[in-house]
Amino acid sequence: MTIELSRLDDDFQRYDDLLDLILRAFAYMDGVIDPPSSAHRLTPDLLRRKAQEEIGVAASEDGRLVACAFFRPEPASLYIGKLAVLPEAQGKGIGRQLLAEAETIAGTLGLPDLRLETRIELVDNHRHFAAWGFRKTAENSHAGYQRITSIEMRKTLTSA
Repeated sequence: MTIELSRLDDDFQRYDDLLDLILRAFAYMDGVIDPPSSAHRLTPDLLRRKAQEEIGVAASEDGRLVACAFFRPEPASLYIGKLAVLPEAQGKGIGRQLLAEAETIAGTLGLPDLRLETRIELVDNHRHFAAWGFRKTAENSHAGYQRITSIEMRKTLTSA
């Protein structure tokens, strides 16, 4: 198994495949998280625009898209969004590879932290991110909700 990471640059045209990947990777959240995932509002055109505004990275195995993530520089951190790994590709270290790429990008940009948000209901995700060095730094509520709906997690990078 060889996983190849590539940037979603002007040459990338597989946005229909990318949308399918994200929806399949996030499908387990349906009926579990409230509010529903924003992934359901994505379109190929919105993903193309997101790739132009942020740093998109796709992971491929033998030419097949199996994972992706979008990285957005912020003043004090690199935000990690839409980190998605197909169910059949999980457990192969692809998420770790994408996070290592995030660390490299953050280091290049001189940003000291990685930041992400994960839904409060997704306790397994909290554990995975904690095992990868992230710590809970905030609890947040989506607009219109009185209860906590997500948590923020950060990883401080020693080389930034």
